[in-house]
Amino acid sequence: LTIHPPDSQEPGGLKATKEFWAGDVIFSEASISAVVFDSLTERICHSCFRRQDKLQRCGQCKFAHYCDRTCQRAGWAEHKQECSAIKAYGSVPNENIRLVARIMWRVDKDGSLLSDTQLTTLEELEDHIADMQEDELKEFKVDIHNFLDYWPRTSKQHTIDDISHVFGVINCNGFTVSDQRGLQAVGVGLFPNLCLVNHDCWPNCTVILNHGNQSAVNTLFHSQRRIELRSLGKIAEGEELTVSYVDYMNLSEERQRLLKTQYFFDCTCEHCKNRIKDDIKLGGKVEDGVKPSEEQVKEATDYCFQMLEKMDQARLKGDYHEVVKICRDAIEKTEPILADTHIYLLRMWSTMSEVQAYLQYFDEAAEYARKMVDGYMKLYHSNNAALGMAAMRAGVTHWQAGQIEVGHGMICKAYAILMVTHGPTHPITKDLEAMRMQTEMELRMFKQNEYVYHSMREAALKNKPMTMMHEPKSMEEGIKNLFHRRK
Repeated sequence: LTIHPPDSQEPGGLKATKEFWAGDVIFSEASISAVVFDSLTERICHSCFRRQDKLQRCGQCKFAHYCDRTCQRAGWAEHKQECSAIKAYGSVPNENIRLVARIMWRVDKDGSLLSDTQLTTLEELEDHIADMQEDELKEFKVDIHNFLDYWPRTSKQHTIDDISHVFGVINCNGFTVSDQRGLQAVGVGLFPNLCLVNHDCWPNCTVILNHGNQSAVNTLFHSQRRIELRSLGKIAEGEELTVSYVDYMNLSEERQRLLKTQYFFDCTCEHCKNRIKDDIKLGGKVEDGVKPSEEQVKEATDYCFQMLEKMDQARLKGDYHEVVKICRDAIEKTEPILADTHIYLLRMWSTMSEVQAYLQYFDEAAEYARKMVDGYMKLYHSNNAALGMAAMRAGVTHWQAGQIEVGHGMICKAYAILMVTHGPTHPITKDLEAMRMQTEMELRMFKQNEYVYHSMREAALKNKPMTMMHEPKSMEEGIKNLFHRRK
């Protein structure tokens, strides 16, 4: 890897020094530090970031939670100073303050270059404090004030400028840490090399978090939590490496707005400049060469948008039958007019499939999941992780509905994508491999004798009723936006 001078929209940037192919790990990197989100501190292990029902509390500060003594020992180096600081402070500061403190303790102890493979130091990273809006600056100053109260007198003292710089760095470079399976954002960490990788709305790389192995009783055999930068396709020697900071499902204008307000640069990538695929993201349905008028499409788009807002409110209340009613009404009215790639219609289908699966109406859930994946395939890069996860969800839903042929096909598609984006050792890829073998076996049985297959399936489901799926979460809570923002 080589660092090259800024010749584009953002500073820094990395270029490949050799050729890469789909699924290659270009580099992996451990975090300088990471913390669990404020809202999940009692449900997620502070060492391995796994979700557990019963966690053990640190006996000293009563704040940190761990799976067991093994995890507590593994996390002690990072928690040691935090533990006494929390006790002395008398309360727990927010996640930004906790992360900045952990980073500064680490740098004070080990210096600013923490490994031979680190390409940049904390001092060299951008903080964008000068670009902040007034309200953001106000919050920022409150955090710094509280940090100064929290930071122990016995620790090395730093200037306000140095402290502000670290807060600025995590504000625009903090990376979301997901749980063990990669399905929920549970914390935030700082990975210096990753900060050098520039953005493109249609990138050639993706970033995943690999928790490594932290289950061995002897912490000597633990491997570090690390991110992996993985190639999505062929990358030529000398080509710039890019990842996407925002979801491609947004329109160009919305992506540019998000990038400007969250990461402080104007995106000039091909897809934004030429508004690629914007037309089909808000387009009308073409049937036998006939398409609806612009006015009809606009009217249906506005109606769908209003219904999405209503649906989100019903979802927040946990009124899933109302969510279904709103979705069904919106789909009936707008499906004949809007394209199958229309982003609002796709959100309706996605929600309908998720909620109906949760309510155990699997046939209808499968129908909408299939429409959602078909739409995604026309919009996303063929190796996009969000497409892989959607195909996995659709595969499981079809399997639950007893539609084994489509279910197996979807699971195989998801497996092929996740082998590139997550790699063979990631827990979610292993889950998919087990599902693929299971559906393959069931498909063979189905082809030999449909009646026997369905009888055996029904008997199996009666003996062991299918567990309820997790309650549906909003898209924003999903794995969409990997780069952590405080708002």
